[in-house]
This record gives sequence, C-alpha cells and structure tokens, in this order.
Amino acid sequence: MRAAGIAAATLVALTACSSSSTSGSSASGGTAAGPVKIQFWGWAPGYAQSVALFNKTHPDIQVSFETTASGSKGGYTKMLTAVKAGNAPCLAQVGYETLPSFAAAGALQDVSADADSAKSQFAAWTWNQVSIGGQVFGIPVDTAPMALLYRKDLFAKYGITTPPATWADYAADAAKVHTADPSVYLGDFGNDAYQYAGLDWQAGAGWFGTSNNSWQVSIDSAANAKVADYWQGLLGKHLLKPDPSYDASLYKDMSDGKILSDVNAVWDAPIIATSVDKSTSGKWAVAPMPVWDASNPVYGNDGGSATAVLKGCNDAKAATEFAVWMSTNADSVSNLIKVTGIYPAATSGLTNAALSTPDAFYGNQVIYDVFKAETPNISTTWQWGPTMTQTSTDLGTGLGQAGSGSSTLPSVLTSVQNSTVAELKNQGLSVG
Repeated sequence: MRAAGIAAATLVALTACSSSSTSGSSASGGTAAGPVKIQFWGWAPGYAQSVALFNKTHPDIQVSFETTASGSKGGYTKMLTAVKAGNAPCLAQVGYETLPSFAAAGALQDVSADADSAKSQFAAWTWNQVSIGGQVFGIPVDTAPMALLYRKDLFAKYGITTPPATWADYAADAAKVHTADPSVYLGDFGNDAYQYAGLDWQAGAGWFGTSNNSWQVSIDSAANAKVADYWQGLLGKHLLKPDPSYDASLYKDMSDGKILSDVNAVWDAPIIATSVDKSTSGKWAVAPMPVWDASNPVYGNDGGSATAVLKGCNDAKAATEFAVWMSTNADSVSNLIKVTGIYPAATSGLTNAALSTPDAFYGNQVIYDVFKAETPNISTTWQWGPTMTQTSTDLGTGLGQAGSGSSTLPSVLTSVQNSTVAELKNQGLSVG
C-alpha cells in the first residue's frame, strides 16, 4: 500500500531520478531506424506469450522477454545489480512486496506522466501498490487471493466429507488424517515467507505501518502471535509435513497421496497442475481458504506483481504503453489467466471469459469462482515495508527451522522483528 508521512518522503528522496531518465523521454512509436526496443525481465510462466502477442500487433514497439530466476531466488539481485551497472532492462517483474525495497534502493523510475491516464482501469488498492509519494513506478498485473487446493478423492478416503471451513476444522481434519495413517498429512508447512504473510494478512496481523513520521514494525505483535501459535500447535503435534515450499519433494508427496492439500494463492493452481503426477488430474479441487470466524469470513492474499520501470530506461513511454497493454488487453489477460494463474488487477479483466472456463485438472471445476467470491473479503490495508529482501530471507530461514523442530514460530517472529528493525535503522530510516 501507499506509504505515508516520512516513509513516503524517504522513499521519494531515495528514488529521485535525474531529468535525463524521466518518463516520456522517448516517443512510443518507432523511427526510420527501426522500432523502439524494450527489454523485460521476469520469471512468471505466460509472460513470454503475452510479449509475443504484443509484438505481433505493435510493429513500432518490440519487446524482448528474458526469463530470470524468480525474485527470491536471485532475480531481484540480478535486477538491482544491473541498475547499479547502468545496463538494466526497461521493465522488470517486481512483486508488490518488493517494490518499496526497490524504491528505497533508487532502482525505479517515475512514470506518472505516462501511467496516470491508466489509473482508472485498475482496482484502487493495486494502483496504490505501485505508487509511493505521488510517484508511479509501474503497472499492476494481478492480485493473489488464497484458497485450499486439495485432493478431493483422498479427502473422501479419510472421511472428510466437506473441506475445512475454519482453522479449527483444519486442525481437526489434520489430526483425523494423521491418526488414520501416520505417513499421511493434511497439509505441508513450507519455508516461503510470502505464503506465511498471506496467513498473517488474513488475520489482520500486519507487519509494517507508519506513524509519527516513523516506520512501525509489528511482526511479533499479539495478532501475529495468534497465527504463529496456531501453526506451532500443529507442528508440535507433527500434523504437518515440513516439505520446502515449491520443492520437488512436495510435489512427490502430493503425487503419492502423502500430502492432501495446500493453502496457497490463485497462481499455485497451475503450478500444482504442472508439477504433480499426471495420473492425479481430475482428482483435485479448490475450496475457500479456511477462516478464523465462519460468521465473519476474511481471506488472505499471497502475492501480486507489477511490471515495474527500472531506473535508466530511455524509452519509458513505450515501456509503460506495453505494461498497460499486458495488464488490460483481453487476449493478454486471457493468456495470463490460463498460463500464469493470475487474478487480474485490471477491472476489465474480471469479466474475462477465461475466468469462467472449467479446469479439467480440477475436475472441470470453475476454480476462479472461488477466488472471485473471496476477493471482497480480503483486506486492502496491508502495507509492505522497505526491507522485504532482508525480512523475507530471515523469515524463510526461520520457517524452515520451525518446520524441522530446531526453533519455534514465536521465537522466529521475535528474531525477525529484531533483525527488521535493525535493517531499517541501518538504512537510515526512523523506527517508532
């Protein structure tokens, strides 16, 4: 979300660009020498197909897409290094959670002059995700509502007639399954910090805020402790399998019927479909994310990305034109829904026919109906901080330790709270 007060002022000061690299520095059309050429780095499946669609219909602007490692696996480091070296691409896939860190590093370029006219085409909170202190640093692509992706055949085998609607139900079902067969688990406990953030998001357990011209860090707050205590309780009873997030071991356990479900974002649906054994196709389904209070259901969000304009882009107008097109063009959005698994940030995308297409892997269920129903009950007040590279790394390490039993989640939260406050101070930012 948009930072306020000194947070915004600090980020703006750190990301100020020289007049030679401001938005609108080049026309969007090609010249006699050839088309404008834009480089775009990212890792999401489906992006290359949208780039190809654009290039077919825009001879004056040609975009080349280079696949990088995912942001947390080295992609962000590569981008920041390229910015410092002065040879970065114009565009990069940057998660909303990391965009403030890029801004604090001075790695982004203000494209307000070219982007503001597109603001009305996006959900307001997603536009806030790419805006800091009156500057716009990219174009929103998607949101990431969470759900329960599960093996419906194995749920039935273990007597789970309906998916768990609440976290109390989830804990009871986890015990039921593991008691019936100690080698089988209802779910896994991974080491992905952002997946865990989605659980905190659902519970209203924010990590960052701003007040009195300072950053506030609340990773070890009472609200966060509630979430940590719940999952630590399941880990303490050995009711979850601690497979690393998105690891081959996880998908083997899913294929073998040892892990029956995953609480994850909309974009996890195609990842599971392409990662588990094909013999399980048609046996999966999607249900709403379990909630804390069935009478007042609130859901979580895990992810969402922007097409960000990196500092030094000499063709910011053309780059922004492409970024808006990728997020709003019906053919592009349809591709991103089918291949990438996005839930569109553009309001026009919410009526895209691809959202109503039955999914054979999920038993011909129209899975996006689940995410559509959840979206109005996802808080839009969550705020990311400028230290997410450090925070996510420390939390991911701690989650792995909690899963292995060498630490506990409450201890992990205390440690990450302290290291995050220290990093903010190291960056010269005020902490309340």
